[in-house]
Amino acid sequence: MNNEFIDRLVTQLPDFEPARPLDETALRYAGYYGIDFTPVASQHLGLVRIDGFDLAMQVWKPSKPRGSLLILHGYYDHMGLYKHLIRWALRHDLAVLALDLPGHGLSSGERASIDCFLSYQRALDALLEQAALWQLPAPWHLLGQSTGGAILIDRLLHGPLPEQLGQSVLMAPLVRPRQWVVSQMGLRLFGGFVQRLGRKFTENSNDQDFLTFIRENDPLQPLVLPVAWVQALEKWIPRIETALPTEHSPLIVQGQADGTVDWQHNIRVLESKFRTPELFYLPKARHHLANERESYRKQYLGWLEQRLGLTP
Repeated sequence: MNNEFIDRLVTQLPDFEPARPLDETALRYAGYYGIDFTPVASQHLGLVRIDGFDLAMQVWKPSKPRGSLLILHGYYDHMGLYKHLIRWALRHDLAVLALDLPGHGLSSGERASIDCFLSYQRALDALLEQAALWQLPAPWHLLGQSTGGAILIDRLLHGPLPEQLGQSVLMAPLVRPRQWVVSQMGLRLFGGFVQRLGRKFTENSNDQDFLTFIRENDPLQPLVLPVAWVQALEKWIPRIETALPTEHSPLIVQGQADGTVDWQHNIRVLESKFRTPELFYLPKARHHLANERESYRKQYLGWLEQRLGLTP
């Protein structure tokens, strides 16, 4: 799959409407990323327009869903990379709804950039509106990986929350990235002169096949780090760290070999903001828990099955 195919797919994406079938191009895209689950679920892909962006969204609905999982991906990610979580949810008869955030995947916007993190909240608004439009069954379990987790943290602290809300799952959630103080110094030094930096791929998973794929075979991977995104993060962090505590109790999954976020600091912040959050630590897992080694995924998914009431 190449950039030309992706460009053709984006130009052909219809509005995200119930009962519109996947066309051949969309099926090829889904097959390439391993998210074609049409044998076990109806599947739809399309665009939703909000806040000046065309957001790509996709839904998978088994014949008799008993709840729903709404997925928010991480920075540099897109919904095509979440096949393991989608397969797991469908196996437990959960409908799945996911989107590509602004500047990511099939959605519009400057690659990997955002002017304000509140734009991510409006993207979440759109996701929740579509969950209602598609009549996805409650409870709606919300799951966010990294920056997706940051989006959920903001919503849990500041609202509004949907009445259909079930559990909220934060996977390696972002509050502060690792070495944030050093990053701030660099931002102040170069922010007025440099608009974007080259992306440095990191060892953020123990799954080498996944690392090879995103580095060599994924045409949707951004190759830049826009300074605007870092500046938006700098403005957003105080919004979280100074927020009033809430009674909500999210589920938090965290790898202790995570070199992407400052997870020790982040967990302390989350423990001060939420009432008795439940934590599940994976001592050797890295940052990208949605695409970690299978043995690690089995551990935290088994834990989540109990918390979400999915066990027999």
